Amino acid sequence: MRMRMEKADSSRRSSRNQPNALPMLSILAKDIGELATKEKEVFSPILKKWHPLAAGVAVATLHTCFGSELKQFVLGITELTPDAVKVLRAAEKLEKDLVQIAVEDAVDSDDGGKAVIREMPPFEAEAVIANLVKVWIKMRLDRVKEWIDRNLQQEVWNPRLNEERCAPSAVEVLRIIDETLDAFFQLPIPTHPALLPDLMTGLDRCLLHYISKMKSGCGSRSTFTPAMPALTRCTTGSKLQGVWKKKEKLQVTQRRKSQVGTLNGDTSLSMPQICVRMNTLQHIRAQLEVLEKRTVTCLRNAESASANDIANGVGKKFELSPGACLEGFQQLCEAVAYKVIFHDLSHVLLDGLYVGEPSSARIEPVLKELEQELEIISETVDSKLRNRVITDIMKASFDGFLLVLLAGGPSRSFTRQDSQIIEDDFKSLKDLYWSNGDGLPNDLIDKCSKTVREILPLFRTDTESLIDRFRRTTLETYGPLAKARFPLPPTSGQWNPTEPNTLVRVLCNRNDEEATKYLKKTYNLPKKL
Repeated sequence: MRMRMEKADSSRRSSRNQPNALPMLSILAKDIGELATKEKEVFSPILKKWHPLAAGVAVATLHTCFGSELKQFVLGITELTPDAVKVLRAAEKLEKDLVQIAVEDAVDSDDGGKAVIREMPPFEAEAVIANLVKVWIKMRLDRVKEWIDRNLQQEVWNPRLNEERCAPSAVEVLRIIDETLDAFFQLPIPTHPALLPDLMTGLDRCLLHYISKMKSGCGSRSTFTPAMPALTRCTTGSKLQGVWKKKEKLQVTQRRKSQVGTLNGDTSLSMPQICVRMNTLQHIRAQLEVLEKRTVTCLRNAESASANDIANGVGKKFELSPGACLEGFQQLCEAVAYKVIFHDLSHVLLDGLYVGEPSSARIEPVLKELEQELEIISETVDSKLRNRVITDIMKASFDGFLLVLLAGGPSRSFTRQDSQIIEDDFKSLKDLYWSNGDGLPNDLIDKCSKTVREILPLFRTDTESLIDRFRRTTLETYGPLAKARFPLPPTSGQWNPTEPNTLVRVLCNRNDEEATKYLKKTYNLPKKL
């Protein structure tokens, strides 16, 4: 057997330079398989008279000889190549054939052929293939990550670069992922179902890396919400009130600008650039479904894929990226909404609306600039996302409106008569989003404006009733502690007509003598910051 093996090996080496030749060890494996079959059919039945396991000894000898050659070959493999796979698969087939002959030959022996099988240590060709595929997967994933980092540095987030108004880098990321999946299924291996989860998990993480990098620096809701000024009481009854208000308006405008300027996010990003990022997340999420369906189709056509492999969803889906796209979109949607209202429009909203005399600082400048911003967004954001983005801007504008009314600082003061101005202005703000029926649904606007509509009646309520309501809610909130001394209620930011902090803020901005005396006596609030 050893001599025949050496002869077959010599024949294999002589075919090395033939055109289109199979890998040499593949030829050797084929020759050994034929040799083992001939041994089993011709010689073993005769030799069995002198040795009970003649065929088993023969194939164990061949197994050892080929195993030595295979071991040297495996040590020299550095990457997955078609030739390497051919050799390993030929070795796997040969081993199955040799073991089968040994088992059949030992069926009547006392130990069932265990002694012979122990003389045939496994080639572990399948494990070698799996390890080579894992190395291949790692190299591909490293290449994808490097490509992502390089192209994100060059990305300009221009909405005019393609029809989808999304980032070209995302289109390329999805293309290279598709090519990687296609290359994986073209590998001549029998273990696609078993190794696919490793590849999908790695590609999923690459996409997470892209999504994380893409949304970094865009800020969030808290990034663009300005700090609230300390509570003050109104200045009333002064003959110099008009002059004071002009000076106060200038001072508070400067102060407000400095507050709005201290933001945590990258405010240099334009609104269209953030909108492109939102479009990009939408595009990625949609394309992931396409990639998953294509993966299932490729798996169905793959060798050795069972019905269970195809039916089982594990390892064939992007588990984390779709959720990250949704979460990222929500973050960017809020970021762009609060950026528009509290940063881009701060000069007309926070620094202009109702500063000084409410009747001469109404909402028209805010509406004019807000409408321009909404037009830009409508032209930039994907049509499937448009209503969601505009809804978030609407919510932010309602928050901004309340912030002006309740935390606008000493530059704002309202009489009961001003309540009609405030209500009319808020109706104009809602009408902008309704847009004569072409904008957001009326029931959605009503739902989002619920808090503002509940608080606006406080501005036409007489001061005495406001003080009584404030006392009652404070007693209900703080119990016996409030009987000795009314504590100044902390700011929750969750405005509510029955919440003490909301009520005291209405009193702080109430332009009458009774309110300012009560605030001075109860809390000794100053008239200016």
